[in-house]
Amino acid sequence: MPHPLLRLKPGHDRRLKAGHPWAFSNEIAMAPEHRAWPAGAPVRIEGDGGWRYGTFMFNPHSLIAARLLDRDPGAVIDGAWVRARIADAVAFRARVAPGTQHRLVHAEADRLPGLVVDRFGDVAVVQANTAGIDRLLPQTVAALLDLLPLRAVVARNDSAARLREGLLQEVGLLHGTDAEAVAEEGGVRFPVDPLSGQKTGFFFDQRPNRDQIASLAAGARVLDVFCHTGAFGLRAVAAGAAAALLVDSSQPALDLALRAAEASGLGGRVSTRRGDAFDVMAALAADGERFDIVVCDPPAFAKSRKDQDAGLRAYHRMTRLAAPLVQPGGFLFVASCSHHAPLDLFTAQVSSAILRARREARIVHTGAAGPDHPVHPGLPESAYLKSLLLNLS
Repeated sequence: MPHPLLRLKPGHDRRLKAGHPWAFSNEIAMAPEHRAWPAGAPVRIEGDGGWRYGTFMFNPHSLIAARLLDRDPGAVIDGAWVRARIADAVAFRARVAPGTQHRLVHAEADRLPGLVVDRFGDVAVVQANTAGIDRLLPQTVAALLDLLPLRAVVARNDSAARLREGLLQEVGLLHGTDAEAVAEEGGVRFPVDPLSGQKTGFFFDQRPNRDQIASLAAGARVLDVFCHTGAFGLRAVAAGAAAALLVDSSQPALDLALRAAEASGLGGRVSTRRGDAFDVMAALAADGERFDIVVCDPPAFAKSRKDQDAGLRAYHRMTRLAAPLVQPGGFLFVASCSHHAPLDLFTAQVSSAILRARREARIVHTGAAGPDHPVHPGLPESAYLKSLLLNLS
């Protein structure tokens, strides 16, 4: 076997046997010498009874100590292995998300734990969020360039996950000289700033939900809160909305939204307002403003288990402020990208907030990420996005 062996503690193999792709540090029979093993190196893991679980990347300094790479304990993790996995991801997207604008690699669901790749035509933006994938970054770039006609590959390696893995924060070009990119969706061209925008620069995961909002938008007045670069609002205007007000705390994000509006011939129907979303919604309500569609797509309010209660309260407050802004008969869309705000608890907070706002509602649709963000069946954490579209009376 090409990799060193780690064993699980007796009785600590229930999750791996059920298909979970991670082993935690307290599940592994860790010896002092294991602490000196290089972070991200491949290992074999066996249960105390000899059950072979395959090849994992191992990080002795992380709570998630081992992540599954291959069910074959003898798998050679090299450039050919990486290329085969990325080729599989490319072929899958050709079936479920045709074109050149999508999440190309979605970590564990594509059997590349910690690797995220978003494709914007001839630009790929890469996040290597684990030590094992960081070690394989040169092979990853080589595979992307071999399989796709790319002008540039950008490293957006500044996530909090890298800090937990003991990795440096790094942003820059891995290939090419120009990182400028465009996301094209629903007739709108969104300028993307992969080097300094949020995460990879654009949120492909909400595309099916933006499609649904666009289908309701003819003649509507739309409020897009936590808008980032205005994808919900601009898609609505492109689909026939009368006007959209975009709200965000980031002026650079709003500037990109206005650039997209002008480039797509929508500028006359789009306005922006910079400020704290909660404060702006309260001010709009005080001014008697009402909208046919209100969209609230905030950043994660519950980033960890310890943040769950505070995060759920934030979703409640957000909804309580948004509901009065919806015209009777209008629509409210609310979303959470927090794994630690599960759908049942999220829905309960939204329902309670609408009641507090003295409104009645019906749920029209419960949404999730698009098919280019597949979910690993053994990893609930990969089903992070949930949304509710409500009709308010």
